[in-house]
Amino acid sequence: MTDTAQAGPGVATGTEVTGPTPDTLDGVDLESWGLGTNNATGLTNNKLGMWLFLGSDCLLFGALISTYLLLRHRGSGIGPEDVFDIPFTSVSSFVLLMSSMSMVFAVSSIARGEDQKLRLWLLVTALLGGTFIAGQVYEFTSFYREGLGYTTNIFSSAFYSLTGFHGVHVTVGIIMLMSLFVLSLTGRLKQDRAETVEIVGLYWHFVDIVWVLIFTIVYLIP
Repeated sequence: MTDTAQAGPGVATGTEVTGPTPDTLDGVDLESWGLGTNNATGLTNNKLGMWLFLGSDCLLFGALISTYLLLRHRGSGIGPEDVFDIPFTSVSSFVLLMSSMSMVFAVSSIARGEDQKLRLWLLVTALLGGTFIAGQVYEFTSFYREGLGYTTNIFSSAFYSLTGFHGVHVTVGIIMLMSLFVLSLTGRLKQDRAETVEIVGLYWHFVDIVWVLIFTIVYLIP
């Protein structure tokens, strides 16, 4: 009887030699270190990490929205009906929603290996997001001039905290998009790294969906 020893990837076992697999690097099992595909979910660890982050962000936005709903009618003095410009905010919201479509085109472009189209749609998405942020800055400035500052009343504090927190998320998303654009220009973002664009797309779609909820609750519901 021949004794056999258990060996890892790349180690000879009798007459058979096992080489590195897609989930190994220099004989190290990446899955065992949490760097490969998560077998329980079928997702890579990077994508799973983004989903976990978005789940935690849902809790934060949920807390801010709940706080706003509790406090929006408790403030005295100037209120939302005195300053809100629904048509302007509707156009700004439409611009942000259109950026989700361009983000889908960006993900599709890198999946097909079309680098130029990828850069085009990344830039379009970032420009649409920047337009939304510019509109939000203009809106906040107008509110302040009309007497609604962050500390004017409890409504204004809740409003600025909620919408401002979302604005920060959009700004972070724009930075991520422009980082991908630069990586693509320098040739470091190819078809084999399509998941990187997809993960940023998940974040961007989340930000857009949250804004639909915020816009409905803050601006449309009396």
